[in-house]
Amino acid sequence: MPHASASEGAIETRGLEPVPDGERTGRVRELFPTWVAANISVLLLTMGAGLIVFNGLNFWQVLVVAVAAPVVSYGIVGLISLAGKRGGSPGMALSRAVFGQRGNLFPGTLIWIARWGWETINAVTGAYAVLTVLDLLFGVRSGTPLIVLTLVLFVAGTFLVSGLGINALRVCSTWSAYLFGAFSVLVLVYLVANTDWSAVFGKPAGSTAMMIAGIGTIAAGGISWVPSGPDFTRYLPRNASGRAMVASTIGGAGIVVLPMVLMGAVMAVGTPDLADAQDPVSFIGKLLPTWISVPYLLIALVGMVLINSMSMYSAGFTAQTLGIRLPRAWAVSVNAVISLVFGFLLMVVATSFLGSFISFLTLLAVAFSAWIGVFGVDMLRRRTYDGAALMDTTRTSAYWYRGGFAPSAMVAWGTALVVGLLFTEVDWFAGPLAGTWIGENGLGWVVTTVVAATLYAVLPRERTPAPAAGTRTGTGAGGQEDGEEEPEALPIRRPA
Repeated sequence: MPHASASEGAIETRGLEPVPDGERTGRVRELFPTWVAANISVLLLTMGAGLIVFNGLNFWQVLVVAVAAPVVSYGIVGLISLAGKRGGSPGMALSRAVFGQRGNLFPGTLIWIARWGWETINAVTGAYAVLTVLDLLFGVRSGTPLIVLTLVLFVAGTFLVSGLGINALRVCSTWSAYLFGAFSVLVLVYLVANTDWSAVFGKPAGSTAMMIAGIGTIAAGGISWVPSGPDFTRYLPRNASGRAMVASTIGGAGIVVLPMVLMGAVMAVGTPDLADAQDPVSFIGKLLPTWISVPYLLIALVGMVLINSMSMYSAGFTAQTLGIRLPRAWAVSVNAVISLVFGFLLMVVATSFLGSFISFLTLLAVAFSAWIGVFGVDMLRRRTYDGAALMDTTRTSAYWYRGGFAPSAMVAWGTALVVGLLFTEVDWFAGPLAGTWIGENGLGWVVTTVVAATLYAVLPRERTPAPAAGTRTGTGAGGQEDGEEEPEALPIRRPA
């Protein structure tokens, strides 16, 4: 009897180890619904409203933001996801080749902690969606016991889907994309028929600076998915088209982000207080009739479960790279428990949901951008990954470098992180350079990326031994992958 692959069946059992060529049965077109599902969140409505209320933008400026933000952020997601088909491992496992077996623990820990916040925000939004539906249908008012119950149910659903693995995520993402798309069209039709368009188009334009800041705010959500990109492409064949992968990623995200942000902006013209509501969901029940709002919220709830499932799916891999010795499905449980605790605090204790959310997004973008800059430059130089070395966490690993650290990567990452925070301001923290043009325009994450990439490009890199026979996981002997045009690999310099 042939041996069943780790990706087959109801539960994916494969962990960090590279996916063999025989199991690379994924298709590029599956990335489209994956990134549709990753953006099915009513928070985009609230963020679109914030562009009108807080940034002072008009409809046409919001349109520019809603187009530019997913192109920038998910373009980066798509480019970094190319590493997944090259190496066949999750993003944070491939990161060992860049930072070293021990060095990778530092960005890995920061990214893992950042996921706690993202999963908490989604869990809270999902719980509010359940509470809103209960209020609309049965008049049930929320209280602490009901808040706890809805949080537990949401996180349990998340844990179930993410624990099952990649096949469950693919199926759920596809159906969720179809259903949410259909009801979003229905909501758009209702808004077109019932909106005071003279008020919408009559709003004066805001400043260019606030428009740039808005792009950064909306893009921050996409930036958070960059290290996860390879997790969803590791099952693609090596000759999958790189252009198609990037296009599917941008298209899947953009087709949701664009209308959702615009819908939120249109809603905010008539109801400006929805932008700073403590509950980011209940306004839907006030602005839409029950026959639209209830099924729309239920489908959005499924989408939010999927967003959290995708995040926890990747977080399980990240936990494994940090040395948590649990199967991937059970490693997910660590984040599930954390999101329950933090979600309760955000719903019961915190005074401003949106303020906490924007602060989190701002810091998250900086934290992830330092990794992106270093990993991205490494991708331009590296054509292959040594599968055995990725899994070998001892001194014998080809990715051990100097005491388990790659000094150039660590210096570039750490320096960029500090510099980025200097330009960053949130509710409870302000860097000394936050008042500059860069800081006021929310471009701290851009500075972080540029500093990380520039430093890593100019610093001497550690030489990596050639992979042992049979362990090389990357392009074939011809070097360039079919359907993809990429820069030639740069020579690796010895350390000075």
